[in-house]
Amino acid sequence: MEKLEQAKKVILAKFGEMPKTVITLGSGLGSLLEKIEIESEIGFSEIPHFKSATVAGHSGKLVVGKLGAKRVACLKGRLHYYEGYSMEEVVFPFRTLAWCGAETFLLTNAAGGIHPDMKPGELMLITDHINLMGDNPLIGTNHEKLGTRFPDMSQVYQSGLRNVILEIAHRQGLKLRQGIYAGVYGPSYETPAEVNMLRRLGADAIGMSTVPEAIALNHMGRKIVAVSCITNLAAGVGEGSLNHEEVLAAAKLIQESFSLLVKEFCNVVSK
Repeated sequence: MEKLEQAKKVILAKFGEMPKTVITLGSGLGSLLEKIEIESEIGFSEIPHFKSATVAGHSGKLVVGKLGAKRVACLKGRLHYYEGYSMEEVVFPFRTLAWCGAETFLLTNAAGGIHPDMKPGELMLITDHINLMGDNPLIGTNHEKLGTRFPDMSQVYQSGLRNVILEIAHRQGLKLRQGIYAGVYGPSYETPAEVNMLRRLGADAIGMSTVPEAIALNHMGRKIVAVSCITNLAAGVGEGSLNHEEVLAAAKLIQESFSLLVKEFCNVVSK
């Protein structure tokens, strides 16, 4: 709690009141910031207890500004468990922004498609997740000021917010799939056998983020909606080898449609 207060003090001194809506930009999706009238920004390294992002496509900045007519906060990049950080460190930026007063979180990520009908460049609205990371950010002492010891997980990705996203996509003529996201440890991509297992478990897409953040934010009673950019087909589903450069390149192809979707969502839900 002391760490949260220290980080909160620095953030609010920089930005004043925290926007109610926070957007997390996954791999290759940082160009949304070009649509934002930036008010101010701060690097993770300047905020107490925030760790540095080390992955390509994740610059590690907190940005506040106007997206259309609405004031929002953006996390340009995130921390991943596979970077060697603890679960507490991975979710600390999200807990901090919620502690600062943020209420609604739009989480985005780059993911591999498992469903046989998926194609690179599509968007998937996450309806639920499967935690296969072998860890949980709530393990350890529970702080009652953050949330209950045993939080309900039946509505992590709030149906009301999902409906807003679906309605916007329909108006924009944007194809938006719905599906279940499997969160894995990484950083190696999955084997074909592992992908086959995940499909049998009910997953439609797979990635190495989002799940810890959603668990921590749900614990704090925040509203969450999440969208995956399907940047590649998982091993055994598509052809060829997998690499991070292709993930970043594929994300760029969907950026314009993604940006329009996010902008209208924020105009609807932001205060």
